[in-house]
Amino acid sequence: MEQKIKSIEEKVNSFLIESKDDLEQYRLQYISKKGIVASLFEDLKGVAVEQKKAMGKSLNDLKRLAEEKFKTAQEGLESKVASTANDLDLSLPIIPNKTGSQHPLNLTRYRIIEIFERLGFNVEDGPEIEDDWHNFTALNFPENHPAREMQDTFFIEKNPDMLLRTHTSNVQIRLMKDRKPPFRAIMPGRVYRNEAISARAHCFFHQVEGLYVDKNVGFSDLKQTLFHFAKEMFGKETKIRLRPSFFPFTEPSAEIDISCLICHGKGCNVCKYSGWVEIAGSGMVHPNVLKNCDIDPEEYTGFAFGMGIERITMLRYSINDLRLFSENDVRFLKQFKPVV
Repeated sequence: MEQKIKSIEEKVNSFLIESKDDLEQYRLQYISKKGIVASLFEDLKGVAVEQKKAMGKSLNDLKRLAEEKFKTAQEGLESKVASTANDLDLSLPIIPNKTGSQHPLNLTRYRIIEIFERLGFNVEDGPEIEDDWHNFTALNFPENHPAREMQDTFFIEKNPDMLLRTHTSNVQIRLMKDRKPPFRAIMPGRVYRNEAISARAHCFFHQVEGLYVDKNVGFSDLKQTLFHFAKEMFGKETKIRLRPSFFPFTEPSAEIDISCLICHGKGCNVCKYSGWVEIAGSGMVHPNVLKNCDIDPEEYTGFAFGMGIERITMLRYSINDLRLFSENDVRFLKQFKPVV
């Protein structure tokens, strides 16, 4: 056994430790609980009694030698890493400062706000967790309307109903309840609906709604406001058309289309060969909605509109997949205008 101890001692002394991998290999081979030195202590049990004292001393010396070499090598490697970290080469070229980009949805949102602020609209905000009255009842939704059912709305609790808002119209109700007309405001924000995620739909998205209530507000005011917005957002050559529609909270109601930006009205797969692309819903505020907010519909009238920021952004930048906005892919995001 004495010869075996001397052989292992020579191996310990000759073992080269030049990296962390070498250090770990040395530890496992010689000083771990299952290493060579530990196994020799097990073999000591079979040594004759008169030789145990001398063999035990030799083994302890070998163990001490192995542990001291490990500690010295470990400190040397740590010192080398620290020295490298503090080694600053002033001759290296400057690392360029990579300026970030704004998200395309934010760029569109800021542009929409800028356009409507020039027309005298304020920006209003409200809660994303809402009760049934502000989200549905005050907006003239009947009790059996499909939007109230679980397949369309994310309910947090029932009786009383608390939910994730399905539109930013709740901010319109809060504005009309808390203030007296006249007022003119837009309401940008995130909304939620139980939709199957695809290239054209998501369970959350962003809206901008607008509201103008005053004396003698007419449908022509709505049309001219949206016509001005379309030209400012998409270009002076943009045309709009209004199609009759139905919404519980407006009467009369209209869908707003703009001439296709891709084919310029000639017809393509983007506009489904109609020459037109829908961008918003709108209409005159329903008298019942005004009554629910304690506003006299005989004295005041108003118009409202709502549009999806994702839809506007997709048209603005020719993006064909809604999911790109929420995937956080740097390759996609860095294509847009840098922060100024």
